[in-house]
Amino acid sequence: MLPPYITPAFLDHFISTALAEDVGDGDHSTLASIPANATKRARLLVKDDGILAGVVLAERIFKFFDASLTLQILKNDGDAIKKGDVAFTVEGSSRSILTTERLVLNCMQRMSGIATKTHHLVSLVAGTKARLLDTRKTTPNFRFPEKWAVVIGGGMNHRIGLYDMIMLKDNHIDMAGGIEAAIHRTKDYLRASQKNLKIEVETRNLQEVEKVLAVGGIDVIMLDNMTNDQMREAVALIGGRYPTEASGGITETTIRGVAECGVDFISVGALTHSMKSLDLSLKAF
Repeated sequence: MLPPYITPAFLDHFISTALAEDVGDGDHSTLASIPANATKRARLLVKDDGILAGVVLAERIFKFFDASLTLQILKNDGDAIKKGDVAFTVEGSSRSILTTERLVLNCMQRMSGIATKTHHLVSLVAGTKARLLDTRKTTPNFRFPEKWAVVIGGGMNHRIGLYDMIMLKDNHIDMAGGIEAAIHRTKDYLRASQKNLKIEVETRNLQEVEKVLAVGGIDVIMLDNMTNDQMREAVALIGGRYPTEASGGITETTIRGVAECGVDFISVGALTHSMKSLDLSLKAF
């Protein structure tokens, strides 16, 4: 089941622009050295332990470039993998395999790294009610595959972009003249524009939580860069009236304690901005 933003139109656009960036007017190394009628098989070798992601995208890349290529899928998205595994084999035109190799690896290595990190952090909060969220701290023009990888790893997507949810962060609040003004203007805007968007408000202390509760009519309260004691007090103060999201510098060493504060969601920007790519390679055989 693909996330709703991974559509055939998106995939075709992403792949075509990525190939245009890499191939330009031709893969001249391959065109110069490989006969046009040469065929070969190659396998995707796993060189790190982790969670595999990007298989569906890889197959789409190969087929987009050359529909005659055939794949044998041995490991699927979301599978646990270990060094020495073979994720799939691809067979057909040697030129086509060589020209698409780097795009496939670039996507899969990064997506698998994100899925692996996500899976690890999800395991650290197991047994609590907290769900792991990503953020907008993504690579420009690669956001959808990165968020897709978070889902493959067992996490949840936060808003996809600026257009599908309203998040009133500290700068919005400060520039608007305070929490009350920011929320009231937001409600006026939604009524005037006839948009049905959820509203999340970032709070930095208990006083701001109280202000949000006094205004009301929002959907999520973010608890940003609070201590665990502050978060527990904030969760008690909110009393289940609104879902809560913890955010701000949360790491694998602190995430369990944050989850045990009783928050509903934990957002971690490092899922996509500070992960280690998984080592994969495509080798002829």
